Amino acid sequence: QVHLVESGGGLVQTGGSLRLSCAASNPPSGRTFGSYTMGWYRQAPGKEREFVAGISWSGGGSIYYLDSVKGRFSISRDDAKNSVYLQMNSLKPEDTAVYYCAADLTYGSANSRKYNYWGQGTQVTVSS
Repeated sequence: QVHLVESGGGLVQTGGSLRLSCAASNPPSGRTFGSYTMGWYRQAPGKEREFVAGISWSGGGSIYYLDSVKGRFSISRDDAKNSVYLQMNSLKPEDTAVYYCAADLTYGSANSRKYNYWGQGTQVTVSS
């Protein structure tokens, strides 16, 4: 089973920046990280989980962003490091949530939302 571990969360003031990282390991036989579609979700206290950003597998050519983060967040990947990143700029208090990394091994697009592997999450807190 694919293991995903997030890092990079923390406490930041309004307008600040953070970069979240997600490292993948233990792939199924015959698979590489470059063949995974990757995404980031977040969940704030008392709120439903929402899909923040997605990036297709290396040959897929698609990226998705939640409307409220467009222009502020950027998703990227480094297949040589088996990692996906979420650069978060101009942070707002409403960005406060636990952020989760997810992997799709079905060759979905950035917005297919077929994720079936999940990390444990990393806390992002933005102070007013």
